[in-house]
Amino acid sequence: MSRLTWQSGLGGGGLAAALCLLVVAFARAADPGIEVDSAYRADVVVTGVPRPIQVAIDTSRRLVILSHGWRGDAAAEVYRVDLGALPLDVSRAPRMVVPFASGPRQAAFGSLALDPRSGDLFMGEENGNRVYRLGARGQLSLFGIGLNHLLGGSTLGFERGGRLVVLDYTSPEVQQRSETPPPPSFDDLADGAYHGPVVLRVDPLDEVPPPRRFDLMPPLLPGGAGRPRGSEPLYRFISVATLPSGALVLLDSVGQLLVLTPDHALRLLARLPSGHYHRTHMTVGPDGSVFVSSGFHIRQIYRVSPDGSVSVIARNLGDPEGIAVSEAGDVFVAENALHRVICIRPALTPPPASPR
Repeated sequence: MSRLTWQSGLGGGGLAAALCLLVVAFARAADPGIEVDSAYRADVVVTGVPRPIQVAIDTSRRLVILSHGWRGDAAAEVYRVDLGALPLDVSRAPRMVVPFASGPRQAAFGSLALDPRSGDLFMGEENGNRVYRLGARGQLSLFGIGLNHLLGGSTLGFERGGRLVVLDYTSPEVQQRSETPPPPSFDDLADGAYHGPVVLRVDPLDEVPPPRRFDLMPPLLPGGAGRPRGSEPLYRFISVATLPSGALVLLDSVGQLLVLTPDHALRLLARLPSGHYHRTHMTVGPDGSVFVSSGFHIRQIYRVSPDGSVSVIARNLGDPEGIAVSEAGDVFVAENALHRVICIRPALTPPPASPR
């Protein structure tokens, strides 16, 4: 990666700035009318953020927003906004710009996880093989290589103890595209070989020289965990989050929510309504409820209670992507198509003032 830069405002020439202002104005005017459950209300808390794809809340009570920027000429743009300053228009706010890597690798970042111990950001290549680490002081380094196929969404996550969880998938097709493809004999892809989701876990504090080799790590799955009774075959896992118990909750491509317990047992938690679950985002609230941001095709926010009951708390969103929950239970969602972040909170919470 090249040197990271800080930029203020919209940047670019007069024409580019004018176009950006036009897009911001359109996003504000094009609200399709979010529908929320009667127990909640939805407020727009951040506007003017170009194509937000991920959100997280750091230990300093700041909302971290991962964006693809207006012009698409960088791997990512990162905003940090104090929760106490919301609502806010960030179209002219400073942000950190992460340039594309030099050489042929021009991958954008599509996944984000925040280390609860150090505050560092871990960002994965969209449809790529690598994970990068962005330190609290702005230093970017290559953290890990050797994945078969890393998707966007919530394919990266942290356990509460500080270990990074990574979702991968192995099959003849994706292994041929990986950074560390199998040998020409394809012995590893014989009919008896494992084809399916892979769950990896690594502690960033381990004294291992970077980059980490994900392809050499023993996975959590496949391992001792078998397919839970009554569930479908193991499809690709596309989202991961950590429950208060320390167990991992995994969402697969057909909408099944599975719990991987600390003793490596799998159990079925819930099934979401039928839909196209591909680039989804997931987080867990203070009470153990799982919140799923379902993306462009479904445009809804699901809440799955600890007992597995599924409800829709918001629908008709503009490409809902990244999702994060505060300690107070406020649910922040990045609306990619409308270039903003909304907050879904209990209906009795007083509404914020208008964005500055």
